[in-house]
Amino acid sequence: MERKLILITNDDGVGAQGIQELAQLMLQLGDVIIVAPDSPRSGAACYITCTQAITLGRRVDMEQEGLQVYACSGSPVDCVKLALEQVCPRVPDLLVSGINHGDNASCSIHYSGTMGAVLEGCMKGIPSVGYSLRTLKRKCDFSPYAEQVRLIAQTVLSQGLPQDVCLNVNFPEVAELAGMRVCRMGRGRWVQEWISANNPRGMNAFWLTGRFLNLEPHSEDTDYWALDHGYGAITPIQIDMTAYSVMDSLKSLES
Repeated sequence: MERKLILITNDDGVGAQGIQELAQLMLQLGDVIIVAPDSPRSGAACYITCTQAITLGRRVDMEQEGLQVYACSGSPVDCVKLALEQVCPRVPDLLVSGINHGDNASCSIHYSGTMGAVLEGCMKGIPSVGYSLRTLKRKCDFSPYAEQVRLIAQTVLSQGLPQDVCLNVNFPEVAELAGMRVCRMGRGRWVQEWISANNPRGMNAFWLTGRFLNLEPHSEDTDYWALDHGYGAITPIQIDMTAYSVMDSLKSLES
């Protein structure tokens, strides 16, 4: 029987610890191809490079049996597009992105390069999963989440996902998970997002920062509640963003 083919990418860069840990877990399930940015691309969302050429180089120094590694100068979405047309010998059975250093719960999915790559895979008809850990540490202990990462990927490989649906999986930084929950996206927004910085030329300069404001901290069915209480959060995400509940109320605008 032909081994499963798994495509991996991320937005922290090909050398990040999270993607290396993810590759070792996925090698238990099939052959792995990594195509990831050559440096961090956090916050890239679904950005695509369309005004300049991008480069792709093989990193044989990072490879092992069953694993091929490529570094790309583009965004996470660029990595997926390029991998599918120029690297993968066939359509992958699974696309996984991460493990991101920093959670992508609630509205953060809209900014996330990790999830941008997942959405791209989903739009291409590939079962796709994003993994993120709520920490900004560059060196992390991923062992408390390893079995769940592998189990979710194995389940998706064997059962698939509905058309145009992908998974956003977030973990809290804990020594032992309280469990896993299937959650909806919590409502929230980023506030106080800028701090001023000195500019030697006298221009106004700012650094992006911010604080997340949870608008429903007591809603136990949300991803943020799960993370706050030690649970891993599995959130199904769909490509179709149509607000069907509003369509009838807009019928008066038709002509």
